Amino acid sequence: MTSLKNDTIVATATAHGAGSVGIIRMSGFDSLKIAKKMIKKEELTPRYATLCKIYSLDNSFMDEGLIIYFKAPNSFTGEDIVEFQIHGGFTITDMLLNELIKAGARLANPGEFSKRAFLNDKIDLLKANAISAMINARSQSAVKILARQMKGELKEYVENIRLELIKTLAYVETSIDYADDDLPEDIIIQIKQMLVKNSQSLDKIVQISKQRSGLIDGFKIAIVGKPNVGKSSILNSLLKYERAIVSNEAGTTRDTIEEELKVGTHIIKIIDTAGIRENTGAIEEIGISYTLRAIKEADIILAVFDASSKATEQDKQIIKLINNSDKQIFFILNKIDLDIKFDLDLKDPIKISANDSVDEILNTLNNFLNNQDTSELMLSSVSQINACENASTALKNGLDLMQDNELELFAYELNKAIKNIADITKPVEYSELLDEMFSNFCLGK
Repeated sequence: MTSLKNDTIVATATAHGAGSVGIIRMSGFDSLKIAKKMIKKEELTPRYATLCKIYSLDNSFMDEGLIIYFKAPNSFTGEDIVEFQIHGGFTITDMLLNELIKAGARLANPGEFSKRAFLNDKIDLLKANAISAMINARSQSAVKILARQMKGELKEYVENIRLELIKTLAYVETSIDYADDDLPEDIIIQIKQMLVKNSQSLDKIVQISKQRSGLIDGFKIAIVGKPNVGKSSILNSLLKYERAIVSNEAGTTRDTIEEELKVGTHIIKIIDTAGIRENTGAIEEIGISYTLRAIKEADIILAVFDASSKATEQDKQIIKLINNSDKQIFFILNKIDLDIKFDLDLKDPIKISANDSVDEILNTLNNFLNNQDTSELMLSSVSQINACENASTALKNGLDLMQDNELELFAYELNKAIKNIADITKPVEYSELLDEMFSNFCLGK
């Protein structure tokens, strides 16, 4: 397969800003020709770093750096690539980038390097997804999971299922051509066993991937409770700076406040929500609706209660609300430095005074997050999960049809399952799907 375009693209491959090294990557048919304009050299040895003086198109000296030429097809994109490793910083990288564009390259779109690698059969969608997720990984566990995908373990898993389904489909379609002959009973048993085995395998990997998606995307934690129980104080103590306004006046937080926090090796998003109470004004009702949405979207709920006052109907409503969810819940009894009056029985409450220390909350979260680590194979994107779910559904439908001896309809369902499985690594229909997927990549990747 060849790239859809032969134009030469360029982008900064390192983060924009001050730094010791800045890398600019150029890929396409004219990469070497454009690079030679900038370095005044006739030849560059492929895959060798060459120290060169770099000039603008008007022959003004710009910088000195390492130039590496990767000759097609032995490059990330499968095209000629030239990388400029120069001194980092806002100005010099932008200057060189602009000169390369004036010399004939164009600025790459987000993810266009990876898209060209895919179109040139240098990577498949599994590896492309793993690369994108690796860049945005929210935990060390995610890096380990994605490294396994890049190594090819998920590809092997998908390919094994696909080949089993193709063999079965070929046998069944041959049988359809000879409709007067019934399938041997032992073959029917083998096909049913194969359908059940692969459907269960797909269901398992989907369940694991959904339950532990926070390892890759980052876990979301919602702090909930009635007004004035200390939610904002807990948030400030966790962040170690005054992010939220703390006041004795109920309803100070009327919106949700979102911040990122590192707990152990995990980066989490923590959400302080408006207090849940009755008889509120229109603005607070909006805030409460945000709270309910945060509870729905969160992976973990920190339910905060005031140890210094008796439990109210609001407290009971909050407990009922979160107990009806399928989230991991940690009950927090705050203000234990005051007289204890709270009279509801909470499950294993974390007892703290937010003004003194929240270390016990951090330790509890760290232990929980570490226990989410898994040695099981995982899917890293919504599209992969949807493909596996759809494939499993088709296999279950096929099993029912097989039992009714509806071989043509069974073959149709098997074809659906094969297509969904194949879409994980190499979708049949490209354009819009690929544009959407690769647009989420970084520039220069």
